[in-house]
Amino acid sequence: MRVAFNATALLSPLTGIGHYGLQLAKNLAAVPGLELDYFYGAFWDKRLRESTAPHSAAAALPWLRRHIPYSYELRRWVQNNRFYKHAKPSRFDVYHEPNILPLRFDGPTVVTVHDLSWIRYPETHPTERVRAMNRYFEAGLRQASTIITDADSVKRELVQTFGLSPDFVTSIALGVDAMFAPQSAEQTQLARDQHGLGHGRYLLAVGTLEPRKNLSTALLAYQRLPASLRMQFPLVIVGMKGWHTSTLERQMAPLVQAGQVRQLGYVSRPDLVSLMAGARALVYPSIYEGFGLPPLEAMACGTPVICSNASSLPEVVGDAGLMVDVLDDVALGAAMQLLLQDEGLWQGLQQKSLLRAQGFTWRACADKTLNVYESVRR
Repeated sequence: MRVAFNATALLSPLTGIGHYGLQLAKNLAAVPGLELDYFYGAFWDKRLRESTAPHSAAAALPWLRRHIPYSYELRRWVQNNRFYKHAKPSRFDVYHEPNILPLRFDGPTVVTVHDLSWIRYPETHPTERVRAMNRYFEAGLRQASTIITDADSVKRELVQTFGLSPDFVTSIALGVDAMFAPQSAEQTQLARDQHGLGHGRYLLAVGTLEPRKNLSTALLAYQRLPASLRMQFPLVIVGMKGWHTSTLERQMAPLVQAGQVRQLGYVSRPDLVSLMAGARALVYPSIYEGFGLPPLEAMACGTPVICSNASSLPEVVGDAGLMVDVLDDVALGAAMQLLLQDEGLWQGLQQKSLLRAQGFTWRACADKTLNVYESVRR
């Protein structure tokens, strides 16, 4: 079987969708008799590009958005034309769009819809993104031969919102990269020493700095901790700047100045593993997630998770972490303090986390995705 695979999301420092595309493609490429051709926005390649360094095209996107009206529509028009000229049904058995909005293709099309956040929480997205999603999403649903979601919660939302048949949508859980595993203090030292962090002596928050990740509630909760705990356990924030961050940065400023919050920005994948494995807990109060890879990755490192009880997160974390209401900074602060001070609870959740994470593999994700390809293949 020959598959056209849109790998455009792999061109920039990888966020959740990029990691999904990369890990899925790597595991599919190992299947005998399955051939993938990768579309990178402006060109095709039979090689899977695994670099997470910024690509020149991706690096130019912020400038394009600021200075060129309707830049998204222009990029999409260019991509559609370049994709369609090469992607003929006679050449490919299936086209997989791993990033929600399919490009033009006249054959069987599989679309992965990660979430409906622009519908549920439009205020957490830039206006241009919401406009584009509203314009193209339903047309993409009509083009799709079938839909994949990362979680049952998103499948239910699709069925309820757009009247789709449950049989038209397949929920396939994501996996966790094998590099996420417990590490000793010696193994985490190199990454920690760059930022003056002690092993097991900090709280970690991971995610692009944008409203949907709800870091403002995490900061309010953290400020509720006793000053002595804040001095012992700084809150470390890892992630690229997204949009609408000025208010969040003003909120962080006094805590950063006091040394209680450390803002690291984007870090390499190996450093992220070490920072996760060396943290006391991951704090993840996201308003809405289609899956939530960081909690799963932390659990695979044996790091307990404190997260919101929203959307798909209960499906991922289960009883292996502590959950609180999305905007309840009082409950979130209490959960932080509990995991910092209750050693027995921490150890119990550590063991539950490791056990639960074993149930999520990219191999299983790829096998189930291959079954979907087979179901729509002509």
